[in-house]
Amino acid sequence: MAVTTTPEAVHSRAEATYRPAANRLGLWLFLGSETFLFSAFISSRFVVSGTDQPEHLNQGLALLLTLLLLWSSISAFRAEAAMAHDNRRLFQREMLTTIVLGLLFLVGVGIEFNEALTDFPANTIYGSSFFMLVGLHAFHVLTGILALGVVWNLGRLGHYGSNDHWPVEGVVKYWHFVDLMWVAIYPTLYLFGGS
Repeated sequence: MAVTTTPEAVHSRAEATYRPAANRLGLWLFLGSETFLFSAFISSRFVVSGTDQPEHLNQGLALLLTLLLLWSSISAFRAEAAMAHDNRRLFQREMLTTIVLGLLFLVGVGIEFNEALTDFPANTIYGSSFFMLVGLHAFHVLTGILALGVVWNLGRLGHYGSNDHWPVEGVVKYWHFVDLMWVAIYPTLYLFGGS
């Protein structure tokens, strides 16, 4: 039996092969540009204030926030792996865990901001670096939570599967990036230097 190939069928197969590669390239280019943004903010902390930092930094809270984000990276990875293996129940649980951990992180950042306003106001050199850098990161965590929520809801409604889970993969890669940026921010603000 001869297989007939119409130009439309060839175009459709080519487009289906091209789209995931273009999506991945686009995501990596976006994450590369975000890396430059965070690098500029992190380096500006050292340019404007050296390694000086106030005495009253809540080291315990910062460590807890770091552990929350590291845990969220594990749950995000598990959600992606679950969808790649068509385990929708595990996907939903792990994605929801990631969202809750991200929300807890934001609550912790709110507590830290409240304490920081008293200990080192935003009009100090360290304070301006601190609030800009943590604020930039918190905004990325918020957008990550929103994206995770959309993907979780679509997955709950039956979208995605082992053969088509690029949106899950893409949002999890973004979440890993956000977590990685905190791993750079944490020592920059809390561990380097002293008064």
